[in-house]
Amino acid sequence: MVITAFATLMVAIVAASTTRASNAPGFTLPPGAVYINPLEYNVVGANYTQWRTNDSFVGFNPTNATPPIIQVFDPSFVDITGPNASIRLVVSNPGFAFAHEAPIYVPDLNVVFFSSNDGGPLGYNGWYNNSVVSMLNMTEVDNALATTTGGVNIQIQTLNLSDTVQMVNGGTGPYKGNLLFVTSGRALLPPSIVLVNPRPPFNTTVLLDNFYGRQFNSLNDIKVLPGTDILFFTDPTYGWLNAFRPQPMLPSQVYRFDPSTGQVRVVADQFMNPNGIAITPDGKTAFVTDTGVVNGLFGNNQTYPATIYQYDIDPVTQSFKNRRVFAYSDSGIPDGIQLDTNGNVYSGCGDGTHVWNSVGTLIGKFFINSTSAEMMLTKSGLLILDEERIYLANIQAQGIDLAAY
Repeated sequence: MVITAFATLMVAIVAASTTRASNAPGFTLPPGAVYINPLEYNVVGANYTQWRTNDSFVGFNPTNATPPIIQVFDPSFVDITGPNASIRLVVSNPGFAFAHEAPIYVPDLNVVFFSSNDGGPLGYNGWYNNSVVSMLNMTEVDNALATTTGGVNIQIQTLNLSDTVQMVNGGTGPYKGNLLFVTSGRALLPPSIVLVNPRPPFNTTVLLDNFYGRQFNSLNDIKVLPGTDILFFTDPTYGWLNAFRPQPMLPSQVYRFDPSTGQVRVVADQFMNPNGIAITPDGKTAFVTDTGVVNGLFGNNQTYPATIYQYDIDPVTQSFKNRRVFAYSDSGIPDGIQLDTNGNVYSGCGDGTHVWNSVGTLIGKFFINSTSAEMMLTKSGLLILDEERIYLANIQAQGIDLAAY
C-alpha cells in the first residue's frame, strides 16, 4: 500500500514536471517574445476553437499574444534575435500602402529604399497611375527610438524618378554603387531592369526591357550572382492579375541576364507565379518563391502554391536544377525573401516575417498579424515593410553584404 501510494505520488510529480517543461521554454526569451512549443499543438482535437479554415492569411497565434510580437518555435531562433529583441513601430501612414517591397539598404548612407504597393489595395495606382519609391533614414530612426521605449513615426522621403521607372516591385544592391530595381511596367509601358543613383538627382539607366522583342509580363524580384555581374529575376503575371498590365505574352519564369553581353535566357520554369528570389553567398544555391495562391482580381485559392523552392545553380550554365521544396508558408504567401550570414531564410508572409533555418525548419516569426511582403536586415536590425506601417526588430542577425558582390 505504501509502495503503491509512493508510486502514484511519483507519477504525479513526473506528470507535473512534464507539464511545466512543455509550458516553459527552458531558455531565456527576449522581452518582446513568446515561446510556442510545437509539441503542444501537434494534436488539438475536433473542438479546437482556432481552426484556420476560411482564410489562409489568418495568422497562427495560439498564445493570443498582442502583436507585434516575436514568436519562438525553436530555441535556435534566440541566436537570431539576441537577448534584448523586440518589435517597434517606426513609420505609420494609415490608408496608404507606402511600404510594400523592393527594400535596398545602402550602408554608406544608412538609408533603406523601398516601393509602395503596385496594383494592390491602398496603393492608389494602376493602369493610369504609377507607384512611388521612398527612402527611410535609419540614423533618424535610431536617434528617435533612443528617446522613448515606445514606437515613433519618422518622416520618409519620396523620390522623383524618371518616367521610365514604372511600378517598382523588387530590388537589390548596392550594385556597382547603384540601386538595382525591377519594375512591373504599367499599361503598355514595359517592365524593366533599372539602375538608380541612390543620391540626388536619382538619375536612372534602363538595362533591359524585353525578351527578344516581347515585353515581359511584370517583373517582380531580382538578385545578383555573387562574384559576377549576372542577374537573376522573376517574371510572374501579377500586372495582368491586378489589371495594370495587358494579358501576358510569356510563361511565368525565372531569367538570367548578363549585362556585359546582353544575353538573356530562361533558367527555371513550371511556376504559377514566381515571386521572391535569393542566392546564397557562395553562388551555389537559389531560392524562389511561388505565390500561386494569390491571383489578384481572381481571388485566392488555398490549394495553390505558397511555397519556397530550392535549386542548385549549375556552375557552368547558371541554370537552376534539382528543384525541391524548401518550405511552405502556413500563413499567406512567402513573398520577398532574404538570407542572413548564417544561412537562415526570411520571407514576408501573411502574418509577418517567417524565418526558417538552412534545412527548412520554421524556427520563428516576427508576428505582425498582417501581410508583410518584404523585410531588410540593417545595422539597426530587421526592418519589416507592412504596407501602411514599417517596424524595426532590434535583432543581432546580420545581413549579407550585397555591396561586396
